[in-house]
Amino acid sequence: MIRLGVNVDHAATLRQARYRENPEAFNAEPAPIAFALDAECAGAAGITAHLRADRRHMQDSDLEKLRAQIRTRLNLEMGNTPEILNFALHLKPDAVCLVPENREEVTTEGGLDCAGQIDDLALSVHILKEAGVCVSLFIDPEETQVHAASAIGADFIELHTGAYANALPSSTQASEELQRLEASARLAFSLGLRVNAGHGLNYQNVLPICRLPHLEELNIGHSIVSRALSTGIKQAVKEMLALFPQ
Repeated sequence: MIRLGVNVDHAATLRQARYRENPEAFNAEPAPIAFALDAECAGAAGITAHLRADRRHMQDSDLEKLRAQIRTRLNLEMGNTPEILNFALHLKPDAVCLVPENREEVTTEGGLDCAGQIDDLALSVHILKEAGVCVSLFIDPEETQVHAASAIGADFIELHTGAYANALPSSTQASEELQRLEASARLAFSLGLRVNAGHGLNYQNVLPICRLPHLEELNIGHSIVSRALSTGIKQAVKEMLALFPQ
């Protein structure tokens, strides 16, 4: 059964739109921790949050509240920098997903170039695993990147589904992207890697991704936060889970 990890970054994005100068204010809303706890109540198997170097949405204190209060699993998305690595070692999340990070991007725009950063990534992965943290690498569905992730020593890969999500439904491009994702999932499994996926997934396009072989977890944020504006977070999570194969 595929697990759903709910990314709460965009709850913080909404808060920061008004309370960027004082996110700890008594009246700052919405609170990412409240969003996360409601997501858990609705059936989410884990909570994902990205602590960026510029703290554009999630703050250190948000992650500390999540670590202290959620009852499922905390998955920390992070860039491979000394500062954030040290924070992760202090926080001790259940899992870390190493992602590329560009200060100009609104959201993560592509996968890690694992093949071009094997030594740096291998060191960080080793340090995190020595601390008892499960490590995933967020990669594009490319054979070279899957092999590099295996060489680096990651536990998981998280396949970047953005190209699939941005293709027109039922188009040749969408079909080709699904084939790339399937091939990468099969290759990863054959190399001893476990497989997650995410990025750009929504209520219209998630089902074909759920059919990928060896898939364990999908991490979905923006679409659920968007749906929650009209339905509430619990209902938004329940509606997403209802689309997953049982």
